[in-house]
Amino acid sequence: MAMDVVDYEIKGAEMQFVEIELDPGEAAIGEAGSLFFMDAAIDMDAVFGDGSQGGGGGFFGKLLGAGKRLITGESLFTTVYTNKGSGKQRVGFAAPYPGKIIAMDLKQMGGMVICQRDSFLCAARGVSIGIHFQQKLGVGFFGGEGFIMQKLEGDGLAFVHSGGTVVKRSLQPGQTVLVDTGCLVAHSPNVNFEIQYVGKIKTALFGGEGLFLAKLTGPGDIWLQSLPFSRLASRIFAAAPQTGGGRTEQAGFGGLAAGGILGGILGGDDE
Repeated sequence: MAMDVVDYEIKGAEMQFVEIELDPGEAAIGEAGSLFFMDAAIDMDAVFGDGSQGGGGGFFGKLLGAGKRLITGESLFTTVYTNKGSGKQRVGFAAPYPGKIIAMDLKQMGGMVICQRDSFLCAARGVSIGIHFQQKLGVGFFGGEGFIMQKLEGDGLAFVHSGGTVVKRSLQPGQTVLVDTGCLVAHSPNVNFEIQYVGKIKTALFGGEGLFLAKLTGPGDIWLQSLPFSRLASRIFAAAPQTGGGRTEQAGFGGLAAGGILGGILGGDDE
């Protein structure tokens, strides 16, 4: 299926969104829950699978596409946004948490890129969203977030979201970089992905960075994010007040949080 060639603009700083301009008959596919806004002449249709096959492909092709998405933890459905009007129409897709949106022209990247399974945001119609299993056995056991990834194929534009600040690095043949497994957003298919033990028992137990790192070896491009969502979520959970007791004690002015004082009064334990 031919890819739709779309114009786009990425707007915002920490909470970005991408605005895609569609000519009559053109369409974009979006991840479930990513829609920000759309013009009135755009038709929104939820489709089974990844939306890349349009009305063709048959039932089994669509079933296979949906099954791939289910394995990567995504919804069985994607949404196709088609311009049914006579002029240009716009549709916007918003990032789910603070970070950056990366525009990837698959045609200039050899037709394929591999990304974290929760990073896909939207794409031009015709981009195929599949699954990619890392081949190394060690990655399967210890790779965590990097084991099952998404594979974006085609020759159109795809948009991927990362957490925090994103950096692209081009690795030369044999050049290696070690990163936290959650900090890898995407890589070109010729990059070698392995898992490496941190090497020292003391560092593994008390370093706070986990037992294993992702070892990426060129040639190829990699995209890294400074704040994986899993790390952000764990910090928020650790900082949240625990609800098991009565009064909440916290370090700070007076040693007692305002919420703890109010909770103690309402709970009747201020006697």
